[in-house]
Amino acid sequence: MAGNEHFTSRGHITTANYENTNAWEDLQKRKGSSPQSVIDIVTDPAIANDARQATLVEKSMTLKQAFPLYKKAILFSLIYSTAIVMEGYDVALVFSFFAFPPFKTKYGTYYGEEHGYQIPSKWQSALTNGAYVGEIIGLYGAGIVVDKIGYRKTMILSLICMIGFIFIPFFAQNLATLLAGDIMQGIPWGVFQTMPAAYASEVCPVGLRAYLTTYINLCWVMGQFIATGVLRSFLKGDNEWAYRIPFALQWMWPIPIIVGVLFAPESPWWHIRKGNIDEARRSMRRLTSQKHAEAAGFDVDATIAMMVHTNELEKQNIVKTSYLQCFKGVDIRRTEIVSIVWVAQVFCGSGLIGFSVYFFTQAGLSPQGAFNMASIYNLFYAKLWSEMTIDVALVQYSLGAIGTVLSWFIMSWVGRRTLYCYGLFALSTLLLVVGSLGIPPLVKNGTMGWAIGGVLVVYTFIYDLTVGPICFSLVAELPSTRLKAKSIVLARNFYNMASIVSNTIIPMMINPAAAGWGAKAAFFWSGTRFLCWVWAYFRLPEPRGRTYGELDILFGNKLPARGFAAADVDQFSSVDSLVAVENKDPK
Repeated sequence: MAGNEHFTSRGHITTANYENTNAWEDLQKRKGSSPQSVIDIVTDPAIANDARQATLVEKSMTLKQAFPLYKKAILFSLIYSTAIVMEGYDVALVFSFFAFPPFKTKYGTYYGEEHGYQIPSKWQSALTNGAYVGEIIGLYGAGIVVDKIGYRKTMILSLICMIGFIFIPFFAQNLATLLAGDIMQGIPWGVFQTMPAAYASEVCPVGLRAYLTTYINLCWVMGQFIATGVLRSFLKGDNEWAYRIPFALQWMWPIPIIVGVLFAPESPWWHIRKGNIDEARRSMRRLTSQKHAEAAGFDVDATIAMMVHTNELEKQNIVKTSYLQCFKGVDIRRTEIVSIVWVAQVFCGSGLIGFSVYFFTQAGLSPQGAFNMASIYNLFYAKLWSEMTIDVALVQYSLGAIGTVLSWFIMSWVGRRTLYCYGLFALSTLLLVVGSLGIPPLVKNGTMGWAIGGVLVVYTFIYDLTVGPICFSLVAELPSTRLKAKSIVLARNFYNMASIVSNTIIPMMINPAAAGWGAKAAFFWSGTRFLCWVWAYFRLPEPRGRTYGELDILFGNKLPARGFAAADVDQFSSVDSLVAVENKDPK
């Protein structure tokens, strides 16, 4: 056969063509014996050479080369991420409704002239936690279904289900029906929490992964801000349509996303895991622009060889792609890291972000002032108080991208780990300030209420620069490729479980009919935030600039987290020795 011969467990590969043949038979004929493990494949010099070439090209590829080469992959990734805008919008509705007068009048309980109508704290907890219960179900299901049918089909099925489930809250006449709707909608929401990050990390090279995965955070911001703006426009409404129309607007999202996903190719990594080399190659061609390939030194066949090499390397330690495997061997460490990285978002007081409108009203602002503040607050950026009445649509695009875009520049300069750790420490300090401002008695629309709001805007600006977007990059990059979907599912479900705890106690903390702590609740979350910082300092590694194969080697060699950034890795070192790791800085 002409050309260099490469072998995988499911295909006979040449640099010119990929044919589905039995690699084990090929290797047996070539070596004169039956191979007992995938080491024969990983150490094959031909496939290792192509994989090495693709790895060097990917790591040295500049943004100027990557953007035109992967412009189609970027577009499809953004389409997947739009589902997060929809979810951010939907979830923010539930939180914001707790301070929405027409909604409180319809579903709330009257607590006297001082507090008026309020949604009881037990129902606030039930409504917010109901969505998380549905998400837990949807996430676990997504991890299994994705392995069977792929990202594309799973996403389309979830969007179709979403269209039907929106009818439940739209026609709900009581809190119990709203709860049922939250649970049912939570199932596809759980799928949306997995798909965008996993898909983006698999269709784009190392240089673009951080940008496209952290973009998901911006989608959350946009969804929350749009929801707050919609409710702001209906604030003077006094009938059921003031809250039904916002529910109905949820139908504007699924159809356009379905159309976009229909045109998107499946992840080439998913095809590799299934042994479909030809399909992986076709997907890779659809995701890239061939006219820009030569300028970037990109070769489809070499990139496929790299994927095959990494997949077979992982097979040495990962026999089955099950949830149980995530808690075995080196993967238990990776599961721990991605899970706590996400859980830390909850135990840093970010739950106050979800209750922003309600929190501001209990901190002393009027409903109109609270919604004005929340419009800026949910964008996570500061704005001059005299400009708060500016139209929401004008500020959402001008300011909404600033935080995430700034995080892109800072992240490329200092890395994920450093930015995440500094963010945790800064946020813990700001929460102490918020709690201190809540100690004096609050006067309705007094200066102290606005001061608390101002500090929280700074808090959320720092959050959006650091912990918010960086989390999505870390959870998408640190799992092994074979366990990526299931690792993200487990991590997000630990986040959801933590959110259930948070959403149970936050309403009791700030609700005047319960504990009534108000802004002093920030003291509690400052303490939990500090504990998260201690964990991150000792356990969180730096994945910047690392291919999936290199991360496999670093975790496989049990390198300390603080040594990842300085370690030299050669996963193609020799036939007899699969890898070489040199830790220059053991700190």
